[in-house]
Amino acid sequence: MRLDKLLANMGYGSRKEIKKICRTGMVTVDGKPVKDSSMHVDPEVQVVEIEGERVIYREFVYLMMNKPDGVISATEDMLEETVVDLLDEYYYNFEVFPVGRLDKDTEGLLVLTNDGKLAHELLSPKKHVPKRYYAQVRGVVTEKDGEAFKRGVVLDDGYHTMPAQLTILESGDVSEIELVIYEGKYHQVKRMFEAVGKKVVYLKRLAMGELELDPELEPGEYRELTEEELLLLRPSAAVKDVE
Repeated sequence: MRLDKLLANMGYGSRKEIKKICRTGMVTVDGKPVKDSSMHVDPEVQVVEIEGERVIYREFVYLMMNKPDGVISATEDMLEETVVDLLDEYYYNFEVFPVGRLDKDTEGLLVLTNDGKLAHELLSPKKHVPKRYYAQVRGVVTEKDGEAFKRGVVLDDGYHTMPAQLTILESGDVSEIELVIYEGKYHQVKRMFEAVGKKVVYLKRLAMGELELDPELEPGEYRELTEEELLLLRPSAAVKDVE
């Protein structure tokens, strides 16, 4: 990796700024001053320091966010606030992106990373990674709806969904439910309830695979995944078969 790219990724400035820093002799590689910021280094083997402080290189970052209502799942937008806008500037250097999308008015678990391979595994239609949601639904949700979801329902565009697991928490004029789905079609949860004559009025994602939303995170808050949570997320990407 180029030295200037390494240092830029770690937040030490733009490549132009790093070029100037290198010219001052403040940057060393294996103890020797390096004035050419374009030289290639191996951060896993070589020791890179700025003014005697070692640069600890990180290739990937993994974040868990409790996405708030009113923010879009995108890296940038000219008009709307995005989930990336909520992050500290430190993470801008890693060029993180949301893994999948939550609707603008949907809250809950959203993973952000710059690990494209993991994102692909989690989003691949062939993997069928389970996603669990909590929803408030206008209309009395019944076991009949649960049976329909278990068979799969036909959406407004004619698509027949995969089987899903519906758990009724409270049934009434506004019912409360949890739903586990294994695919990620556009507005899928909302459209599934529309298919049985009901309307979702509040939606929150609780889990993706084995990774569950930290209940301590308020809407708009985020933190890095722990090693244990990352291990939970990786096996879930390998799920292939659904009953």
